[in-house]
Amino acid sequence: MGADSEENELKKLEYLSLISKVCSELEAHLGFGDKVLAEFITELGRNCSTVDEFDVKLKESGAEMPDYFVRTLLTIIHAILPPKLMSNSDKNLNKDNNDSEFSALKIRDNRERVKELEKEIELEAKTKRRDGEEEERGSRRERDRDYRRERGRDKDRGRDRHRNDYDDGRAECRTSERHRDRDNDDDAYAKGRRDEYEQESDDDRRDMRKLRHHMDEPELYAVYKGRVSRVMDSGCFVQLSDFRGKEGLVHVSQLATRRVTNAKDLVKRDQEVFVKVISISGQKLSLSMRDVDQNTGKDLLPLKKSLGDDQLTTHPSTMNGEGSKTRIGLSGIRITEQEDVIPSRRPLKRMSSPEKWEAKQLIAAGVLGVQEHPMFDEEGDGMLYQEEGAEEELEVELNEDEPPFLQGQSRYSVDMSPVKIFKNPEGSLSRAAALQSALIKERREVREQQQRTMLDSIPKDLNRPWEDPMPETGERHLAQELRGVGLSAYDMPEWKKDAYGKALTFGQRSKLSLQEQRQSLPIYKLKKELVQAVHDNQVLVVIGETGSGKTTQVTQYLAEAGYTTKGKIGCTQPRRVAAMSVAKRVAEEFGCRLGEEVGYAIRFEDCTGPETVIKYMTDGMLLREILIDDNLSQYSVIMLDEAHERTINTDVLFGLLKQLMKRRPDLRLIVTSATLDAEKFSGYFFDCNIFTIPGRTFPVEILYTKQPESDYLDAALITVMQIHLTEPEGDILLFLTGQEEIDYACQCLYERMKGLGKNVPELIILPVYSALPSEMQSRIFDPAPPGKRKVVVATNIAEASLTIDGIYYVIDPGFAKQNVYNPKQGLDSLVITPISQASAKQRAGRAGRTGPGKCYRLYTESAFHSEMSPTAIPEIQRINLGNTVLMMKAMGINDLLSFDFMDPPSPQALISAMEQLYTLGALDEEGLLTKLGRKMAEFPLDPPLSKMLLASVDLGCSDEILTIIAMIQTGNIFYRPREKQAQADQKRAKFFQPEGDHLTLLAVYEAWKAKNFSGPWCFENFVQSRSLRRAQDVRKQLLSIMDKYKLDVVSAGKNFTKIRKAIGAGFFFHAARKDPQEGYRTLVENQPVYIHPSSALFQRQPDWVIYHELVMTTKEYMREVTVVDPKWLVELAPRFFKVSDPTKLSKRKRQERIEPLYDRYHEPNSWRLSKRRA
Repeated sequence: MGADSEENELKKLEYLSLISKVCSELEAHLGFGDKVLAEFITELGRNCSTVDEFDVKLKESGAEMPDYFVRTLLTIIHAILPPKLMSNSDKNLNKDNNDSEFSALKIRDNRERVKELEKEIELEAKTKRRDGEEEERGSRRERDRDYRRERGRDKDRGRDRHRNDYDDGRAECRTSERHRDRDNDDDAYAKGRRDEYEQESDDDRRDMRKLRHHMDEPELYAVYKGRVSRVMDSGCFVQLSDFRGKEGLVHVSQLATRRVTNAKDLVKRDQEVFVKVISISGQKLSLSMRDVDQNTGKDLLPLKKSLGDDQLTTHPSTMNGEGSKTRIGLSGIRITEQEDVIPSRRPLKRMSSPEKWEAKQLIAAGVLGVQEHPMFDEEGDGMLYQEEGAEEELEVELNEDEPPFLQGQSRYSVDMSPVKIFKNPEGSLSRAAALQSALIKERREVREQQQRTMLDSIPKDLNRPWEDPMPETGERHLAQELRGVGLSAYDMPEWKKDAYGKALTFGQRSKLSLQEQRQSLPIYKLKKELVQAVHDNQVLVVIGETGSGKTTQVTQYLAEAGYTTKGKIGCTQPRRVAAMSVAKRVAEEFGCRLGEEVGYAIRFEDCTGPETVIKYMTDGMLLREILIDDNLSQYSVIMLDEAHERTINTDVLFGLLKQLMKRRPDLRLIVTSATLDAEKFSGYFFDCNIFTIPGRTFPVEILYTKQPESDYLDAALITVMQIHLTEPEGDILLFLTGQEEIDYACQCLYERMKGLGKNVPELIILPVYSALPSEMQSRIFDPAPPGKRKVVVATNIAEASLTIDGIYYVIDPGFAKQNVYNPKQGLDSLVITPISQASAKQRAGRAGRTGPGKCYRLYTESAFHSEMSPTAIPEIQRINLGNTVLMMKAMGINDLLSFDFMDPPSPQALISAMEQLYTLGALDEEGLLTKLGRKMAEFPLDPPLSKMLLASVDLGCSDEILTIIAMIQTGNIFYRPREKQAQADQKRAKFFQPEGDHLTLLAVYEAWKAKNFSGPWCFENFVQSRSLRRAQDVRKQLLSIMDKYKLDVVSAGKNFTKIRKAIGAGFFFHAARKDPQEGYRTLVENQPVYIHPSSALFQRQPDWVIYHELVMTTKEYMREVTVVDPKWLVELAPRFFKVSDPTKLSKRKRQERIEPLYDRYHEPNSWRLSKRRA
């Protein structure tokens, strides 16, 4: 009882402190702090779950408060009093409503629908293939006919040399000539088909004519017969035969599919033609000849008249007065085809009003020529053209209309909170993580400042041969040496030279033969038992230390036991590098070439053949195989290796394979793990048996700190020095979170060791992180020379993936970097977080491999128990699920809530993924997969990239987009060697394109291609040839998928607008606009972001951009940025953006509006100038 009353007292105290807080907020903002009012507001806020709901209730009660204040109040109330939870009776009542709460995730699974979509797509591809073949046959016949016609015409010319040139090369357009040619055609089959065809189209035309006879106005997208009345260079006027006095313009770009510079080359006056109406503006008609077969009058590009076309009739395209035609492409975007021929104009810098006025005045005064005006259009008749969107600034805002399947569940209705990754956000570990992040940022800024100072100290005139004519001895520098110095983040530090200066090594060389090495592994002793266990159990969990031989030996033992006669043995790896290197090793042991009996498959690379029986692959590749064949009929055994890493793909595979086990009793599944969470795996897979491979372990003494450490990095360095100076021999392993931390730690250790002088034993400092070249990484396996000690500073890669012998001391600060997705901002970020208890045990175990060791944990024992979760948060619960949801939908799995995940992701994360897929057009209004979505799932890319590729097919620039995607996938293209940075930057700048970084990447690839994919060219231009070759491979693989579905690969030539539009179609939610103060702000969350200094647009700073991803260093930088027009955002993503209502203040303007502080002595608007004047 006492405890209950104490708790009640505590709650009362909390409530009173909340009322007092609300009172002081009211006092500060509104000028009165009434307690009763504060209690009323608190009760209102407690019953509201969202800001909008709270705002509505306040307004109903007669309280008008600014948006920011309403949000502040609700945050304060919910911090102490979360929204009221339901009582049990309410819970029972709402049990059924809970299903409807996330109705979007409870749609019935429907594999039939997916199969229907697949059939439709296949049928489309077949039709396209057939059409292509027929077209080729037709063009061959056309060529033959042209050849015969030419010969006939030559004979005619011989008879009458003075025939009017009116008949030469263009007579083919005249009807009589056309019929004569057709009669001469030898091909009976073609003739029969053509006559049938012609008769049908003649009948159609007759019917149409009868109908139109009663109409006074021509119809949009209808085909009419006409006569050329006037011909000019830029086009011709055509008089329509069906309407008296009706005449329209055919622009030169609409005359033929090929490029025509002068209309007079193609048409003559009084020539009879077929035309299609492509836009109507009042009495003006825009016509097209290129969309109509001039022989038959058949519409080559039939367009249905949609509702939107009524607007087209009233607001036609005004670009150069030529017509434009609109169609919906396969990617679901509305395509307005305009002026295909003229290459897109380079984007101009928008001029401010004073600049325009100044330029006009200078022109009027005769000081400045019209041609020198920045807005002068060379292609027009000396007219100044207005930049797109320059007349009025377009205000774009998010479209908050929710699709029916997401009603009340999207980010506009539900507060999307970031994933909770800290067990105790107020604990000592969380504080240490936050402090370390701040310290890293501070160290980076200090380094940049030092670099700037160094740059300023370098003499500017480096053309003189000597820097200093009278130097001190030994200080004379050649200017040559100073060129490009200091342009890198920092020159190669001494500790690196010291660590890597010696000859390269490739790990320890073994004296044993391959067979002896295999027999020395701990798993060899248990070979028979293991094979028997696999035979007896359909699912088996295998636990074994890293280095016990699980990955390389289990597959071979099963192959020897005859499992490959029933099918392949597949083994998944969480990392690409692991899949490749393990396959290489197993092929050597198996005695075959890589790619024959043993092979691997990773994204964009398949090294397997028809005789492959052991296949190593990434977990994502097996997921793709299930998408094609949901029974995995080619496989007899599946081994999920390193399952403890719990990657997102592994978790989805768990659920799919668990279902498959019931359908295929003959399939064997082996789940291997290096950690001790085997019971969880066993429980999930029908309480299956666990097979343990005993490791070589010794006791490890665990030491905790007495007090929490605020700066764990400094504490770790002190511990290293302490161990080195006081403990007996044995190597040290220090765990840190990332490359930057590791480099800083190595630098400090090197300097501290240097400061101790020569009498102290040498400490060899070796870093390990994934970006390090493999020959550098292999150095950690070399034993330390006698009398010396090595310290390995590593990321959590050394936790389970690497085994280093000779480690006796482990230092564990208790942190690692995790990739965390924020559904509200829609982006992933790497965050320093406390590790799990399982990871801490794993790290400690590293000290007991060679002999008894010690583990120094730089946190308190209570922090270990109260602030670390027992196991790590699986990836599926903390990253973007867009790709996963798309894959599952493509497999016919719609009911995501009842899918058997080992650790289900939060419903909010799934809803956020579905929302993204809906805006991309991969899901329809009901949350079901669309044909576009099924095609997107076919590409091994993130959904936005797949959409970008499919949109490029519609926009006619797929050739360029394929290259851009391949280049983005390969990572960094340029490199800056330490001694030639200025030169490297100059070379890089040559590729810069004013449209942005995507087109810069395209320019690099095209230049490389022009040089026949030369290696020396890459070296000259400081481009990584390895990255380019990988881009070439990726491009080939994407091309093969495009070919499979008969998607056109078309080049846009110099029309960069099309390419930028295609990028916008995939990455519209990564749009940002220039902020008046500094940098940019994203459109989605109004988050401040910046263009990275290495970008082609860093100097230009355009008004609107789209970025590929955000990278957080000292600031949030945008990577791969491209200039866009805001109008495109609304055009390409109407589900996501809309043009804001000009009569209302947009959300952005509302946020920028200045709210004056409360003034109790004057009325609310007294500060306005209008009031003052009055």
